[in-house]
Amino acid sequence: MTGTILENLSTKKLSILVVLLLICQFICFLIGGLIAPIPASVQPILGTICEDVPGSHNDTSIWLYSRGLGLCSQTIREGIEKHDYHLANRIVFVFQMPLPREGQSLDYSRWQQSLIGILQPDIAFHENLIVDAHAKMTIDARLAYRNKDDPDNAWKLYASSLERRDLDCVADKAVNEYLYQCSPIPLFELGSLHHDFYLLNIRLPVDSDLKMNLNIGNVQDLHLITIYQNGGFTKVWVSLKTVFFPFIVAIMIWFWHRVHDLQRKPVLLEYMLMYLGGTLTILNMPIEYFTLSFDMPFMLLLSDLRQGVFYATLLSFWLVFAGEHMLIQDNGERTTLKIYWKHLSAVVVGCVALFIFEVCERGVQLRNPFFSIWVSNFGSHFALTFIIVAGISAGFYFLFLCYMVWNVFCNISIKRSSLPTMSTARRLHYEGIIYRFQFLMLATLLCAALTVVGFVIGQMSEGKWKWDENVHVEFTSAFLTGVYGMWNIYIFALIVLYAPSHKKWATDSTSENIVSEEIEFNSLPSDSNPSEISSLTSFARKVAFD
Repeated sequence: MTGTILENLSTKKLSILVVLLLICQFICFLIGGLIAPIPASVQPILGTICEDVPGSHNDTSIWLYSRGLGLCSQTIREGIEKHDYHLANRIVFVFQMPLPREGQSLDYSRWQQSLIGILQPDIAFHENLIVDAHAKMTIDARLAYRNKDDPDNAWKLYASSLERRDLDCVADKAVNEYLYQCSPIPLFELGSLHHDFYLLNIRLPVDSDLKMNLNIGNVQDLHLITIYQNGGFTKVWVSLKTVFFPFIVAIMIWFWHRVHDLQRKPVLLEYMLMYLGGTLTILNMPIEYFTLSFDMPFMLLLSDLRQGVFYATLLSFWLVFAGEHMLIQDNGERTTLKIYWKHLSAVVVGCVALFIFEVCERGVQLRNPFFSIWVSNFGSHFALTFIIVAGISAGFYFLFLCYMVWNVFCNISIKRSSLPTMSTARRLHYEGIIYRFQFLMLATLLCAALTVVGFVIGQMSEGKWKWDENVHVEFTSAFLTGVYGMWNIYIFALIVLYAPSHKKWATDSTSENIVSEEIEFNSLPSDSNPSEISSLTSFARKVAFD
């Protein structure tokens, strides 16, 4: 039995390999901590209040903008402060993105990937105008874009929509000159930043017949909170993908070539390693380079789908990896995936639910970037429930995986009781294999824990602007790049260490007794199983017959 590289690699070479992998892991953390900026930035923009141009309500070719040769009359401010409803339909809130800095005009970079817009209304308290607890704000939102070489007035329509958003406002003090405390309102989400400048015109139409904006109070100002991925972080992230991608592809080809050199069919664990390497390769593909030349608004959806497939395969692999070493049954069913259908059903159900949620949210945003599942109380509660359930499910999965690993250790310990009856050479051989396997299982638990933590933090950081303004989640680039590097290094190590070894037991005269013992051991009827991936699984399936 040749076994795997994990079992046959010398201690010196294995130590060198582990040290090199740990150095690579440390470098990934350093890259995120010392080179990459924070993953995302937030820029609040106070809307410029302009007087609407007659006839522009039904004409999306007329745009109001405040910078450059801006077509914007701001004489309506005094009328708003007097709260004259006759002026309500003449008000337009104008937002030009991005804001200038230190007197210099800035533009968005295609490296920044995405743009999220959140509205924060300033509603003045007035004793005669009480905001309805169940008020709905009707928003006529129109988004336009232009590029550097375009004239100041060459705004082109990107998207427009008439949206209804629930207001959640409370007043702490029942006196005038105080503002209601209102929750943020999700407005739009762009999956790409292909253009240099964006312009948002917002109208709050008042109509007594259609009951639009009658109970929203005196809206004095609107703030737009824009959230975008930092271009510097994207460059570091894509650079990591560019480096890892060829290494994982090369090691998969090398692994599959070694497997096919054997005189047997690949076993389940080898198939799972190939599936895992394949999904990691898909995740590593640096397709973000295409966004520098092409407008790809589906990138957010595609990125989430790629990561979801990788998560599903990684979680499934861990269950199979632990299950294959529990070895409860001794028949050939362990070489198929159907024996694990109970274990994998929770992963499948969770992934299907994630897929449906993702399509309902970002799939619709491909057609209408102003759509959001968070726009209503029911939708926001449903989405928040999903995040909580996903976090709880991840926690239960980790506990179940720990339980399976504990069973593996118990199973190995029971079989280990037969070691003292073996000869010294064979006992040392199997003890070394067991110690290496235990170290690998502990590394698996650490990788699983960091993966669960990363998933929960990612979901919370994405939702904090949408469902609770008081939630503050701080995560560093070092953690993100470290976890991403850990996935690649861990899977790279698994593929290398579980590749079939070409090293055979020594055949010189000094080791003839060891060889004869191994031949005798494998010649027993209960021992012969050519489909075993390693001598550890063969050893764990039975008590030694010495």
